[in-house]
Amino acid sequence: VAAMKAGAFDYLPKPFDPEELVLAVKRAAETRKLRLENARLRTETSVGRAIVAESAAMKRVLDLVARVAPKDVTVLFLGESGSGKEVMAAALHAHSRRADKPFVRFNAAAIPGELAEAELFGHVKGAFTGAIASRQGYFQAANGGTLFIDEVGELAAPLQAKLLRAIQSGEVQAVGGRAEHVDVRLVAATNRDLAADVKAGRFREDLYYRLDVVTIRMPPLRERPEDIEPLVRTFARVYAERYGMGGVELEPALVDALRKHAWPGNVREGENTIARL
Repeated sequence: VAAMKAGAFDYLPKPFDPEELVLAVKRAAETRKLRLENARLRTETSVGRAIVAESAAMKRVLDLVARVAPKDVTVLFLGESGSGKEVMAAALHAHSRRADKPFVRFNAAAIPGELAEAELFGHVKGAFTGAIASRQGYFQAANGGTLFIDEVGELAAPLQAKLLRAIQSGEVQAVGGRAEHVDVRLVAATNRDLAADVKAGRFREDLYYRLDVVTIRMPPLRERPEDIEPLVRTFARVYAERYGMGGVELEPALVDALRKHAWPGNVREGENTIARL
């Protein structure tokens, strides 16, 4: 239907010859398959790891990432911990017009609230006790490129307000310094239900709508069972090479057990499990 709306079949005689229409649909499907495969290969090259997407759910994610990447809009990745949000954010940057500029990661959950502002926006010398030298923040480091804020739902309320201002005006102000303009594409991720947090008053509604321009939901591993076996085989190959073990084969019973596991930690749990085995 999308191909017809795009005029892909305009060359066909009217009324359509059924056989010609079937061939045209097959060609359109094959073209889409090739586009997805090319997107996956470019992504793997850019992020330095294999992207397993045998399932329909992950193919939809890759397709959406490839389509939205060049548009320079704000993107919000939602999904459980370990589902691959950061990998897809890196892929988004790699397919964007900013691919030759920095891709900077900031984990909002890893830094205490009182330090997060200085880390995100920078600070000048003497701005607070211990600030013995000026330091640029993550926004300044990402200027011209992409800033990925992981666990954005963990930001404290005062920092949410400052982030909103940065998104709206493109201006950031270092602690103790002056406002300056930066050109940054913002990509965020969270495992929280931000809509519920907004209703509960834990997250600013205006910031939520600024972030929620394009939302990409990363499916948990239990919703993409077709990817489990190729994932674990990929990890087995990677860690066998890393640990100098040569070729490693996975017994069918082990693969079957891994396929049946619920994987609450998703892909991250899968990788750690194979590394441990």
